[in-house]
Amino acid sequence: MIVHAFIVATVSEIIRELQSFNHLRKPRRRNPFFNSTQKHVVKMASRISRRFLSTTARRFQEHQKAELKKESRRNPEILILGGVMVAALGGAGYYLGRSPTGATSESPVTIATHPWESGSSGKYQYHPGGDPNAAPKDAPSALNVVVVPNVTLPAELHEKYNKWGKDGYP
Repeated sequence: MIVHAFIVATVSEIIRELQSFNHLRKPRRRNPFFNSTQKHVVKMASRISRRFLSTTARRFQEHQKAELKKESRRNPEILILGGVMVAALGGAGYYLGRSPTGATSESPVTIATHPWESGSSGKYQYHPGGDPNAAPKDAPSALNVVVVPNVTLPAELHEKYNKWGKDGYP
């Protein structure tokens, strides 16, 4: 309690002394829109923010660097794994950035325009072997039912009577 009273008395004496020297100063022109209290507040705020923010930023950067060095000494494989992850994600980004929706084995196919005007029976057609230069063939119907008998035939009879998969068989 005594210390508190002493501090208050000392501060009040300092204020009185400063006020007594006030009359020795040369008077300045004052801006009517900006009073002296506002100036002091702005000066104080700028000093505080300049000192506080610059120091904090520097301390934070130094702390981060120190932590990174300490962690890299403790676990050196983290840097290698980080490099591999950056390379993998960068490669994927580069690859997908060039053609995000295109397939790699894409080949141009002619699109049938107005198939009802072609005069065919309307069956699906395909190019044998996927060769677009070959003449299109009619695809087998989805309704065809194949009955595989439980009989073994000699090879010559099988070739003679089995038409499945041969040209001209629907």
